[in-house]
Amino acid sequence: MKRVLLVDDERWVRKALMWSIKKLNLSLQIVHECANGLEALDWVKQNEVDLVLTDIRMPVMDGISLVKELNELERNVDCIVISVHDEFQIVQQAIRSGVTDYLLKPIEEEDLKNCLEKWLNKRKGIVEESKVPTIYGEVIPTSTIDQVLAYIEKTPLKQVTLTDAANSVHLNPSYLSQLFKQQLNTKFVDYLTELRIQEGKRLLLNTTLKMTEIAERVGYSEVAYFSNNFKKMTGYSPSEFRKSTKSQKI
Repeated sequence: MKRVLLVDDERWVRKALMWSIKKLNLSLQIVHECANGLEALDWVKQNEVDLVLTDIRMPVMDGISLVKELNELERNVDCIVISVHDEFQIVQQAIRSGVTDYLLKPIEEEDLKNCLEKWLNKRKGIVEESKVPTIYGEVIPTSTIDQVLAYIEKTPLKQVTLTDAANSVHLNPSYLSQLFKQQLNTKFVDYLTELRIQEGKRLLLNTTLKMTEIAERVGYSEVAYFSNNFKKMTGYSPSEFRKSTKSQKI
């Protein structure tokens, strides 16, 4: 059983979370609850815990400060923060501070279950990995965006969507969209369009596939939509691009 500490300044929220977590029947034990970050920090210094589930906004010491202080302790403690929808900047700061995951209020039971199961699987994976001797040193965890890019790379373009990409890293789509823009300085949809047009170029040059087949392969259900985007990006229609390139080769 993994040991969990609940931190929230509202007692009824802590009780509701405790009840919800117990209802999930996961390998988790709520060992203590605290009303603010400072109280939680003092408790962690004297006790063993695997996971801290904490609200962001609290008096005395907020959740972000608590996460930073826990990192300074260099204890093997993971943190999941709880926020509301309009706290994107704060959540982003929490992620940079090293939180494992986050939940949005009001917390849906399914979201809570997925979040905690993901954390349990991660912990299990760390334990399994620690049993295997490594030759090249420590494994450096990839960032959330790196994981998203890896997901896009291994997934056929016609299957890639913002929702599925967000699900692959357990984020909601709107948050991933903002995170993508801030870290890569481009919108998710624009990044995906660029990949689709580049793949379209490759297929136009190296295959004899019909336009409808190419459009479908790169993720466009309508060839006209593919052609319009292709011309916006390259200045040529797909058929013009294929003819001009072939004539250049000749």
